[in-house]
Amino acid sequence: MDTRSELLAAALTLFSSEGYDAAGVQRIVEAANVTKPTLYHYFGSKRGLFEALVQDRGEGLLADVRQATVYHRNITGSINTVVHVYFDYARRQPEFYRMLLAMWFAPPSAEYSPAVRALLAQQQHLLETMFERATEDHGNMRGRHMLYAMSLKGQIDTYIGLGLQGYVDLTSNDLVYRMIHQFMHGIFS
Repeated sequence: MDTRSELLAAALTLFSSEGYDAAGVQRIVEAANVTKPTLYHYFGSKRGLFEALVQDRGEGLLADVRQATVYHRNITGSINTVVHVYFDYARRQPEFYRMLLAMWFAPPSAEYSPAVRALLAQQQHLLETMFERATEDHGNMRGRHMLYAMSLKGQIDTYIGLGLQGYVDLTSNDLVYRMIHQFMHGIFS
């Protein structure tokens, strides 16, 4: 692993387990076995390191979600695909997803907030677009795409949070089915 990757990995472990504020630069560089000037060379600051981490790890999530949100004229099938993509990603990247969940609702003044909010906004846009396209087949959804996207993402994140804590099994097809059934009841009622 190269130095940049070592710093990103060390930062992720510390940000995920202790939070952004508690993970100081000194602890990050010690965990990566480098010096502070090395961190500053690659990222400029702790904030720069965090932004690079969110961008680096977030690209894979966005690529997966982008592909999953292509609407194929079956809203239930599309939602099923989206849920599976999120659950699979959270199982592959549990530290990163745990970190994001912990930081979603940070005050806007938090130093790390802009990077997290940008990643969330990109996901929201993809989900909204999927629901907007589904209005061609489900007219009762018209004008509600933003709320559906937020509700679905909130439900997904709740289940992922429970999965990361060991309360539910994110590999369970029954869990996915029940979650989607619960969500779809709201759309079609």
